[in-house]
Amino acid sequence: MRKRLLQLTCLATLATAGFAQQPSAAVDAPQAALIVQPQSASVAQPQTALPPVAAISLDDAIARARTNEPAFVTVVAASRNAALERSIARSALLPSVEYHNQYLYTQPLHTPAGTGVGSPAISSSPRFIANNAVHEYMSQGQVNETIGVQQINALGHASAALAVATAELEVAQRGLVASVAGLFYAASASGRKVSVAERAAGEAASLTTLTQQRETAREVAHSDVVKAQLQQQQRDRGLIDARLEAERARLELAVLLFADPRTPYTLAVLETPPSVPARADVEAALAKHNPELASALASTHLADLNVFSARAAYLPDLALNYTYGIDAAQFAAKGTDGSRNLGYSASVTLDIPVWDWFATRDRVRQSEISRDLARTVLTNTQRKLIADLEEFYAEAVAAHDQLDSLNLSVTTAAESLRLTRLSYSAGETPILEVVDAENSLTASELAREDGIVRLQTALANLQLLTGTI
Repeated sequence: MRKRLLQLTCLATLATAGFAQQPSAAVDAPQAALIVQPQSASVAQPQTALPPVAAISLDDAIARARTNEPAFVTVVAASRNAALERSIARSALLPSVEYHNQYLYTQPLHTPAGTGVGSPAISSSPRFIANNAVHEYMSQGQVNETIGVQQINALGHASAALAVATAELEVAQRGLVASVAGLFYAASASGRKVSVAERAAGEAASLTTLTQQRETAREVAHSDVVKAQLQQQQRDRGLIDARLEAERARLELAVLLFADPRTPYTLAVLETPPSVPARADVEAALAKHNPELASALASTHLADLNVFSARAAYLPDLALNYTYGIDAAQFAAKGTDGSRNLGYSASVTLDIPVWDWFATRDRVRQSEISRDLARTVLTNTQRKLIADLEEFYAEAVAAHDQLDSLNLSVTTAAESLRLTRLSYSAGETPILEVVDAENSLTASELAREDGIVRLQTALANLQLLTGTI
């Protein structure tokens, strides 16, 4: 009897020591700074090692992605072009100045000689009545200005187009930030899930060792060993899958961050997710700045200007011209007779539209249809923002409230596994309960990691909705 008690005591001590040696970082991950070290790729790598990169925060990842993502760079280029278009439209309202130089040669008019004998004489008059002389030189400075409603409206149209392009740039930046944040949090969670899989695999290996020892001591049947080995094989396969998933997430994020996706890097994640902001603060930020709402408002204003521009075709245009220089038979300030060649001319032209076969009327109708569409999009955007605010805020509150419950579940499952293993070591519990306890702990840890990602994503969605990230 004393020998039997001694064996049980030794086995219980070994089991307790084996469980205590398992890493506890996975259980306390939310309370510690999370640094995710990517696993090495299984494919063949080049011999030249890439230099390591310092720990990258979410802000660093967003800054890197802004220079590497093609769609975002395209929107940035469109915004810059819109700014240049506004500058061009503003320049069109100012008088243009050019220096005009031209030489005209016209075939001279031939007249018969006065005596009637010999070749005809060459006259100094040009053959074409539209030209002024046989040799004509023009060297003039010209100032031109066209005043019309359409020209004035063009500047407003370009300014509205710039506002639309700026808002679209903000929307594209939101999309980029959402993609980077999703990949960032997924990569960090996949790294923590690798730690969970490693702990589960180590726990399964420890259980296999324990059952083999108990089988040697003739305390359990061989079926317990088989069950433990099956559990260990499943956990080993799960560890391989977790490492592959972590590598995939790492590469997806690296595509946006580096010229070479194989560049090694680490992720610096906040120790604990931030708390959910107050509802009033979120609503105030949403009313103050939202890229989608700003884009819809700018598009509506642009549509109104298009209607005004189309109607302006019914109004006349006033064109002014002032020319100073020479237009003479000699390229000189004075003629052969001493007269002054330098002079000026001015003209004022008023063009009044009369008839264009209803083309202007049809263009006005087209612009009004586009304006009605823009207004519909604006009202739909406003309704969608209200719905998104309700959805994202409720999601953030629920994820935050559930995180404490998930942490408690992990703690409870860890304690349950510890007690179940002690009971199994004492021969009071079947091995199936130990396997169930291991599965419960692993499932609880994975659920907690998913809950952390859910909360981080929900908070990021709120920040994107209000334009604060």
